[in-house]
Amino acid sequence: MSTLSFPREKIRFLLLENVHPQAAALLQRHGYTHIELQTGALEPHELIHRLPEVHVLGIRSKTRLPPEVLAHAHKLLAVGAFCIGTDQMDLPALMQQGVAAFNSPYSSTRSVAELTIGACIQLMRRMPEKSRAAHEGRWLKTADHCHEVRGKVLGIIGYGRIGSQVSVLAEALGMQVCFFDIVPRLVMGNARRAESLEALLRTS
Repeated sequence: MSTLSFPREKIRFLLLENVHPQAAALLQRHGYTHIELQTGALEPHELIHRLPEVHVLGIRSKTRLPPEVLAHAHKLLAVGAFCIGTDQMDLPALMQQGVAAFNSPYSSTRSVAELTIGACIQLMRRMPEKSRAAHEGRWLKTADHCHEVRGKVLGIIGYGRIGSQVSVLAEALGMQVCFFDIVPRLVMGNARRAESLEALLRTS
């Protein structure tokens, strides 16, 4: 006799927006058999048509779940956002319906931090300008007004998951880090806390 309150073989999953196939494979290894993957997001009228038989919905950032859509999700048990935010779903409406909601707050933290540092390096080296010139058939070989990031002061506004990771990477490149946040944060490495946004902008 099963100790589960709801048999796994009866739970229907709908995973939208290119959720990785490994998610479906993992669910199948744990005994779930009704798993549907879809490449794109669904419009509200499509969700209204599809959700009545869905128990678990997996989404990313493009799918919107307003109350008028959720009102048709009579069997919905949980919504999983395979991304950082939850602004695409109406959390009070989900709570009222007793539907669990969760997200992936660390899913792209490192990726965004790396892209931020990459953008800093590109700007200091005038790479966008040089890339544009190269595409126009001009070779800007000069290093005028191009600088290393080492020794520069990086100002970070917001020192949460992403900001603190940017701080760690920046220090590894020899940058000095100053940050401002409206809530107290644990300081990573040798970063300095600015007393105000204005102070941050003056020093970075």
